[in-house]
Amino acid sequence: MTEQEEARATPSTRDRLALKLIALGARFQRPMTLGVRGLVLDAQNRVLLVRHTYVSGLYLPGGGVENGETLMEALKRELHEEANVLLDEPPELFGMYFNRRFSMRDHVALYVVRSFRIVRPRAPDREIAEAGFFDLDALPADTTVATRARISEALAKSPVSPYW
Repeated sequence: MTEQEEARATPSTRDRLALKLIALGARFQRPMTLGVRGLVLDAQNRVLLVRHTYVSGLYLPGGGVENGETLMEALKRELHEEANVLLDEPPELFGMYFNRRFSMRDHVALYVVRSFRIVRPRAPDREIAEAGFFDLDALPADTTVATRARISEALAKSPVSPYW
């Protein structure tokens, strides 16, 4: 791992505090947490990434599965909330990951999305600062290490880790 990659992999104090608060809240809402992420690829084979306002870096869009919600329902909701994306066809479930960086009880389902439409460009708000498509060979420097790993696993056929 290069120094630059190591720096990106090391969360700031603000990020660590935000993640701890999110994990603490989740512990009271559900004893085990489950999330979804979408690896959304457009016709030019660019990947959709989002920047949240409360943590640094660029991520695949997604979030937690709510009580009474299926993985697919959660994915549809999160893609619409974070990037105004509507699915045209069911995506492919690529894998399930244990997200031990978030908590010792968190799992994430990763879907590959190729058939979708964007309702309108995503305007920044209190949760999402930015949402956009990026070339796979020119990802922004602050794309998270986990995001880069999932893209590589799904598209470059890198060995698949069980960990997010």
